[in-house]
Amino acid sequence: MKLDFNDIPEQVIPRFKGGEKEIAARMFWDGSTRIMRARLDPGATIGLHRHENNREIIYVLSGRGTATTDGVPEPLGPGDCHFCPEGHEHQLVNDGAEPLVFLAVVPGPKA
Repeated sequence: MKLDFNDIPEQVIPRFKGGEKEIAARMFWDGSTRIMRARLDPGATIGLHRHENNREIIYVLSGRGTATTDGVPEPLGPGDCHFCPEGHEHQLVNDGAEPLVFLAVVPGPKA
């Protein structure tokens, strides 16, 4: 199935997961898996949160930022992929000068 994110309405969510500023995202949800193309403007963050029954994959399309998993920061740029395994916590910060644009996939719980 092809997903055209340009056809999905953009949602602006303030303080996503307790973060700073806001996230702008176009989200697909099939009841189990969430796939989104999102943007964090400079200084915006996704707050620290734990993945108890799922995991998350973030692929950076443009911009720069830092993902911190279990307290360990990792710089990210275009083409980098961040993975947060089940049972771990992470956050994402746009500490760059341009918008951080990324694709995120959160597969549903294990069967």
